[in-house]
Amino acid sequence: MRPEPFALLMTVYGGDREEYVQAAFRSAVDDQTLRPHQVVLVQDGPVGPALERCLAGLVAASPVEVTFIRLADNRGLGPALDAGLHASRYDIVARMDADDVAMPHRFQLQVPLVQEGADLVGAGLLEFGADVGDIVGRRTPPSDPHDIARYSRLHDPFNHPTVVYRRSAVIAAGGYGDLPLMEDYWLFVRMIANGAKVVNVAEPLVYYRVGDGAYERRGGRDLLRSELRLQREMRREGFISPPQYVRNVVVRGGYRLVPTLIRRPVYRWVVAPYWARRNRAEDGPDAPGTGTARPAGGYVPRHARDRAPGPLYGAPETPAPTADKP
Repeated sequence: MRPEPFALLMTVYGGDREEYVQAAFRSAVDDQTLRPHQVVLVQDGPVGPALERCLAGLVAASPVEVTFIRLADNRGLGPALDAGLHASRYDIVARMDADDVAMPHRFQLQVPLVQEGADLVGAGLLEFGADVGDIVGRRTPPSDPHDIARYSRLHDPFNHPTVVYRRSAVIAAGGYGDLPLMEDYWLFVRMIANGAKVVNVAEPLVYYRVGDGAYERRGGRDLLRSELRLQREMRREGFISPPQYVRNVVVRGGYRLVPTLIRRPVYRWVVAPYWARRNRAEDGPDAPGTGTARPAGGYVPRHARDRAPGPLYGAPETPAPTADKP
């Protein structure tokens, strides 16, 4: 089957470092075994002279077409991504963060899964420090649709820097919107609620940069406010029940307030190994791509609710880990 054309969506802002942006761009374009047909590059607000020169150089030297969008003011990640989505000429869109590194075979693996019927495909990632040889952690997401739907009631089931999706499915769910620091999780919840076909590739396909401030940014009062807003929206939509809402506020809200010295080991030593073990145990006849994926744990998509009998979330939940993914 001939690969369907797709676009790469990247955003940059004034806080990005030019050497990181350059490495991210080249890894996702020049070095890919399956290159995008269009790059949508969104500059979210003013940037310094060095980064401006870097962006101009990348656009000029790109081996594929670049659609460069310059936003006069810094609007935040969600609105910047929405602007980029509307500039895409293709329905398949791959996300890439401006400080990560894509593995050369990333799109060769993910794009065919979208072409075969998935609306949203994520992947595992490797966390690195100084360079990609300095691996400090691994994130293995739930890969079966059953586990993705169940996991999403407490955690973001996708590593946002790794996703490839149908633009039409994202827009049908309302786009990213403006929920700072939680825009990706809120989008994925709404896509699942709309009946989107979702899957994760457990294999790492992206190197994810974790600098000194990576875990600090996953806590604090600003993130707590966004967290509480997210939980209210999920409860209002009926995606989580009132008891699940209380649990999420206690578990996820509490996680945002604990010191970084506690937050870091809780994820690396408890949450990540837990889901890596689950995926290995379930890598069998029910694995994605075999045609025998299980139903999504009692969850009824929004479009099917009127004709579905029984409670919206009728199946019992498997106990989930009690710490958030950073």
